Amino acid sequence: MADINIRNQQSSIGYIVGGGLKANLRARLTVPAQTVQEGAFVVVESSGWLFYGLVTDLQLDATDPRFADEQTEGRMPPQLAKLLHGQTLFTNLEILTTLMMEQGPELDDPAYEAWFQKVLDEQVHPEPVKTVPQHHAEVRLARAEDIAEIFGREDKEPFFRIGDTIEQSHPVCVNLDKLVQRSAGIFGATGTGKSFLTRVILAGLIKRGRTAVLIFDMHNEYGPDDTASDTGLRVPGLKGKFPAKVRMVGLGRGATIRGKTPDYTLEIAESDITPEDVLMLSQELNLRETTATTLEALKSMFGKSWFHEFRNMRVNAYVEEEGKSRPADDSVEAWAAEKNVNPSAAVSLHNKLRLLFNVPYIVEEPASNALQQMIENLDHGQHVVLSFDDHERDLDYLFVSNLLTRRIRSVWEKRTNAFRSGKTDGVEPRPLVIVVEEAHKLLNREMASQTTFSTIAREMRKYYVTLLIIDQRPSQIYDEVMSQLGTRITGWLGDADDIQAVLSGLAGREALRGMLARLQPKEEVLMLGWGVPMPIPVRSRRYDEDFWEELLPKKTTHSIEENLEDLGF
Repeated sequence: MADINIRNQQSSIGYIVGGGLKANLRARLTVPAQTVQEGAFVVVESSGWLFYGLVTDLQLDATDPRFADEQTEGRMPPQLAKLLHGQTLFTNLEILTTLMMEQGPELDDPAYEAWFQKVLDEQVHPEPVKTVPQHHAEVRLARAEDIAEIFGREDKEPFFRIGDTIEQSHPVCVNLDKLVQRSAGIFGATGTGKSFLTRVILAGLIKRGRTAVLIFDMHNEYGPDDTASDTGLRVPGLKGKFPAKVRMVGLGRGATIRGKTPDYTLEIAESDITPEDVLMLSQELNLRETTATTLEALKSMFGKSWFHEFRNMRVNAYVEEEGKSRPADDSVEAWAAEKNVNPSAAVSLHNKLRLLFNVPYIVEEPASNALQQMIENLDHGQHVVLSFDDHERDLDYLFVSNLLTRRIRSVWEKRTNAFRSGKTDGVEPRPLVIVVEEAHKLLNREMASQTTFSTIAREMRKYYVTLLIIDQRPSQIYDEVMSQLGTRITGWLGDADDIQAVLSGLAGREALRGMLARLQPKEEVLMLGWGVPMPIPVRSRRYDEDFWEELLPKKTTHSIEENLEDLGF
């Protein structure tokens, strides 16, 4: 069987000596402590059941404290001292058990394949631990088949190998279909490899072909080829590896992405901008409390053309009549007087909106309906990477990503409602994942209630739209949004508040806290939540040529179906 070795006769590493459902299990270690480390995936075998858990602590203990306090090496012959140590000094494991499952046949048993298929079909499945193993039940390190029975096998759909266990390098998979059923988050301090891990997962989703992906690429990291800052090596982009499946979109007419021409460019029509889009920028523009009233007056008078009309008004424009000065008819002050709006508030708003009035990607009449083209791409299973290129201000990112997401959310809601009412001949909307970097800028406590993204995190799962958020400061993301994230994949975090935010709402979080704090700064991640059956630390796959060789093996011949798939059909 691929990627799984025949079960060996690995001896136990210890046996259960205590613990309970509320407290972690305790096991007496019968092998040197250095052979087991925190985060090791272990299995307890007891009365036909397998209990799966993680080692969360190792504790030195003794049958009598005096044996631990007094050194015997100098007072006894070496052989006798060693024997005494073996009988009186020992190490205990603390094991966080999360799942239990009926024990199946051995891997070399002819019945194993049929039993494993039942596991894949969830006819036999792990269930939450509701009892405890018996005293002196054997504890052993998990084998490759144990990992496969819990996390799935990479040669079976929809499982995708995200990495390997840290202690024994057994493959660990994530269920891609479950991953996108709810919003997910990828976290880690700066420099821990979040973007590389995100590329790995996105490559798996694109290869899987069941989900459309929209990526707001603030720093041009996902679509085009890049260069690693620490090694100087070339980093393949998703566009280069999936040329027919990924569409690169530039922001603004004539935009280039790392010097290359995108597939098409996006311009935003002035008529598509709503007052809500501006209010969402309250922090960035330092808007007054009176802004909502001013915007409401503009919308009431000019309708969808309010942005265009306001943009063309002049400020501090006066004319002389009969020796008196009055505001010019096309001035902000004249409009404010006509609508009984505070003139200083209107002038202040106009001055602050110049940061949007002057951007080249907002035009009166776009050359093409790029937004509709993006929606059609996503509909047909193609994936869109929107590059911000030179527009890397937080203002640009917040404004454009929120406006586009609001429109796309509306389309998916209508299609879902039509599908459920039987108006689309049974065509189910394609699941959509929206990838958002620097998520705390859009989903912090102050902004969450104003952005479309918080609505997606809370409600849009039923409309086939979920988020994949990437951030280095999860503690700054609104608690209500964090609680809606189904799957969380996190690298090392140094801040206690960030660790607490990632683990909030999860069982066993106190035991996982230390494990997360002691991850290696590179490549090691802790996976937990909806997309994985139980928490597990993993050494993530490297995003290199070997990864692409495994994901897209070169073939000398292709079937018609494969050729069509490569072309994006």
